[in-house]
Amino acid sequence: MTDPQERRLLTPEEYRAAQDSPEFVELKKRFRSFAFPMTVAFLAWYLLYVLLSTYATGFMSTQVFGNVNVGILLGLAQFVTTFVITHLYVAHANRRTDPIADEMRERLEAHEFAPDVTGTDPTTGGATRA
Repeated sequence: MTDPQERRLLTPEEYRAAQDSPEFVELKKRFRSFAFPMTVAFLAWYLLYVLLSTYATGFMSTQVFGNVNVGILLGLAQFVTTFVITHLYVAHANRRTDPIADEMRERLEAHEFAPDVTGTDPTTGGATRA
């Protein structure tokens, strides 16, 4: 990583070229392949808990041991699920997305996405605007 004092600001063209790169497309694909299904699964699990609490009060008030009932256990499981999802996301990010993101950041800092000085645009394959 370059020293913040030595950095040159990136241009909108550099950001656009990075965004249009195959690496960024792959990064988005990998992130979304984890985030969207996990979000749907967690929201479904939470909705199930709310519906059971509302419409299955007999089931939710079933005593498991002492004063602890099914509702309390499922409520605590919501917290456990949150920590499990966080752990899974960190492991996924470390293994599947962070390496691409780190490489792209290094390339951006090195201005490798900058337009060619000859006037050609890297996103159009060398075609220039008239």
